[in-house]
Amino acid sequence: MTPIRHNASGGPDNDAVLDAVRDCVLAVGVRRTTLTDVARRAGVSRMTLYRRWPDVRSLVGDLMTREWIAVATGAIPAPEPGVPARDVLTEGLVAAVRAFGAHPLFRKILDVDPELLLPYMLDRRGASQEALLELLAGALAAGHADGSVRTAHPERQARSVLLIVQSFTLSLRTMTEEDDPELAPEAFLGELRGILERTLTP
Repeated sequence: MTPIRHNASGGPDNDAVLDAVRDCVLAVGVRRTTLTDVARRAGVSRMTLYRRWPDVRSLVGDLMTREWIAVATGAIPAPEPGVPARDVLTEGLVAAVRAFGAHPLFRKILDVDPELLLPYMLDRRGASQEALLELLAGALAAGHADGSVRTAHPERQARSVLLIVQSFTLSLRTMTEEDDPELAPEAFLGELRGILERTLTP
């Protein structure tokens, strides 16, 4: 096992610990992962982890935040001269839903530990949702500025768009039929594209 990386202060590097958590979750799921498993895979003591994370769920929460933000920011392309901000945002959001559907950790949690996602659907916003709202607000503001996005209360508009995209991300597989091209995942992503276009067009 490769020793874990350490930061400048001598503590374990966050990404290295989260990588170890990811490997454990992908192997056995969240409920069967223990801090002992993570510490062993990371090459640190369990007490080292306890100083920063009280339990596996807090570790997994930080892991999900890192992974979900990376998926979303990686899917939305940078603005291009002459391309309306609405087009960039719409295509980026469709790409993000597609990327989440293919993401190994996201698929594992949906398959084995879906209850981990319920608080962020029913009770409160998580850190990744706050970061995504900030990303959306910036993209929508660019669309307001270039006239390609319908002007509305920016925070409400960003939250509404996230609600739409979140529902496709979490529930798409419950509506698809792999053996019917008209009900396949890509057909629904085409519907999502149309919904976003109609929602955002002035």
